[in-house]
Amino acid sequence: MTAPLLTVENLRVSFPTHSGRVEVVKGLSFTLGRERLGIVGESGSGKSMTGRSILKLIRKPGLVTADKLNFEGIDILDQNEKQMRAIRGARISMVMQDPKFSLNPVMTVGEQIAEALVTHQKLPRRDVQARIIEMLHAVRINDPERVARLYPHEVSGGMGQRIMIAMMLIPEPELLIADEPTSALDVSVQAQVLDIIDELVRNKGMGLILISHDLNLVSRYCDRILVMNAGHVVEECAAGQLANAQHPYTRGLLAAMPVINETRDELPVLDRTQWAGT
Repeated sequence: MTAPLLTVENLRVSFPTHSGRVEVVKGLSFTLGRERLGIVGESGSGKSMTGRSILKLIRKPGLVTADKLNFEGIDILDQNEKQMRAIRGARISMVMQDPKFSLNPVMTVGEQIAEALVTHQKLPRRDVQARIIEMLHAVRINDPERVARLYPHEVSGGMGQRIMIAMMLIPEPELLIADEPTSALDVSVQAQVLDIIDELVRNKGMGLILISHDLNLVSRYCDRILVMNAGHVVEECAAGQLANAQHPYTRGLLAAMPVINETRDELPVLDRTQWAGT
């Protein structure tokens, strides 16, 4: 049996408040192979904190503990900051929600993609330029030579997100964490960006953690789904079995989603009395 790419056991994330520490992730456990895992739930359910914990991006006074947080034999919690810099980007990459806040406004697109590559690999300048153009082609950007010379304010939101994906994937990591990668995009562009991520993950044999609010989207692009509520995983299922989910929270989320041929006068509101929710 192939060893998992990532193993998480009893992950807990907490922050201090006036009344003591409050846990935002409460005993999360899962394993991930070279597959596509979706994590869904409402805002505040702990999805993004889980993704950031894997990359050790929770800063003090936040506190992350786990019985096991292992990536390909590496104990993430035992790594110092220098060691984590060798892992971030090169082996685990993360695409954030909005490219406007992730791209450097005073560097060209090409310079930023090059930086993501040469930080982890020593290559001749000619090879770096060739890899940049190849990666921009891979994320379906027309005229990549011209786009590489542009600054972030000169590209659209959809193109900016494609550039972010290119930056994160050019070092050829083994795991990509995509945190709401299309939430800032127009609906017509969302499917295009997710198709690109899906194609690149499949072609490169990577692992993917897709964090989202959208149950239908996750069921389309993932193999397995974790449903989170108030820091807990309340349900885990195969993506194709989402319609048969049993937990009342998952059932409530599914019921609250509108459909094209909607016949209900109003969408139901989650009945939180059915489980120990927020």
